[in-house]
Amino acid sequence: MVRSIVSILLLCFVATTSYGAQNNIDGVRIWPSPDNTRVVFDMKTTPSFSYFTLKNPLRLVIDLDNTSHTTSLTNIENSGDLIGKLRYSTPKQKSSARVVIELNRAAKPSLFAMEPAESFGHRLVVDLADSDPHRGGSAALASTSVVIDESSGSRDRDIIVAIDAGHGGHDPGSVGPAGSYEKHITLSIAKKLESMINSERGMRAIMTRSDDYYISPNRRPEIAREKKADLLISIHADAFSQPQPRGGSVWVLSMRRADTELGRWLEKSERHSELLGGAAEVINDKSSERYLTETILGLSMDHSMATSHDLGNKVVEELKQVTSLHKRKPQAASFAVLTAPDIPSILVEVGFISNPQEEKNLNWSKYRERLAKAMFNATKRYFKQVPPDGTLWALERENNRTHKVRSGESLSLLAQRYNVKVSSIKAANDLSSDIVQIGQVLTIPRT
Repeated sequence: MVRSIVSILLLCFVATTSYGAQNNIDGVRIWPSPDNTRVVFDMKTTPSFSYFTLKNPLRLVIDLDNTSHTTSLTNIENSGDLIGKLRYSTPKQKSSARVVIELNRAAKPSLFAMEPAESFGHRLVVDLADSDPHRGGSAALASTSVVIDESSGSRDRDIIVAIDAGHGGHDPGSVGPAGSYEKHITLSIAKKLESMINSERGMRAIMTRSDDYYISPNRRPEIAREKKADLLISIHADAFSQPQPRGGSVWVLSMRRADTELGRWLEKSERHSELLGGAAEVINDKSSERYLTETILGLSMDHSMATSHDLGNKVVEELKQVTSLHKRKPQAASFAVLTAPDIPSILVEVGFISNPQEEKNLNWSKYRERLAKAMFNATKRYFKQVPPDGTLWALERENNRTHKVRSGESLSLLAQRYNVKVSSIKAANDLSSDIVQIGQVLTIPRT
């Protein structure tokens, strides 16, 4: 009888230990970005963990309960310089694993588990907020490679266009049937658009990300604001559960989301001076500041949304010459990347990566270049008509004349009348042919 009881207890013990079988680290990935480095541990099952930090030298120590430590932590690709080394250390219990992340400088850790999603299984995510983001490795250097003159006294500054390549790093975005990642498609198009803008006199591009790293959607418009951008263009590729949908589309911020963001900004009193600029220095009455801030911010958001719609229509016009359209007019949505109240912002879906033919097109470099050219042409057309104050294009527009084309007039006739070259008129109006339309308003450059 005693032997039977002992046998039953042994079976229960074995069953319990089997049920609590060890977890396993299946892989490790490091994603550096200018101000944050993410380490992702691919786990066999949901991780149970605790952690603490050590100084002299700086280390983050992670204890993983019931986890084996057989997976190698050497030769893990790491293009950043925040993390010096990953290694194992002696665990608290033999059944557990202790992982040590050696740091080259201080960083604030944030750890959380993620459930399986799409092609990913269980994960432990370690976010390390860099204490010195300007030293964040090649990614940070790339993102600051463009030097921008932000002096307030300049009357001939460049028009700044912030280009946002959707997704990145551990976030691949949508994945096509042939395995194409949205994050790679968007970055390629963004770089082509960047090159076109930087080649245009009076324009300058800045990238929210210039390599394969992750930036949160809310951080992207903040980068645009820090660089004093006049426009934000976010590039994405659409996807659907079925392969049939196809075509590009353009999105702007919805009015409901705009009202919400307006309220949030008004509640953040530390941003009032940012919105008011120099006016904040002469306003002492807090109630007046609140009223003026609300007025200025409301006007700014109205202008931004009107600009977004106008530019969105121009992008749609250009896109239809490259691809079919899923939506023939700009659509309103609550995307976080569009929520800057003081910067006109559009999100361009360049096609459905879930459509096999469009995935094939998006993997063709020449096609991506045509998409970038469509966005560039639309942006240039818009700012030629309405250049931001203080820019070189605005200054040139002040020094130019306009002429409304009447019946019987041609470019050669106007060139003769105003004593300028036909090529100068074409360049000033971004014309690709000598054809003009009755009622068309032309900029006539001064000699």
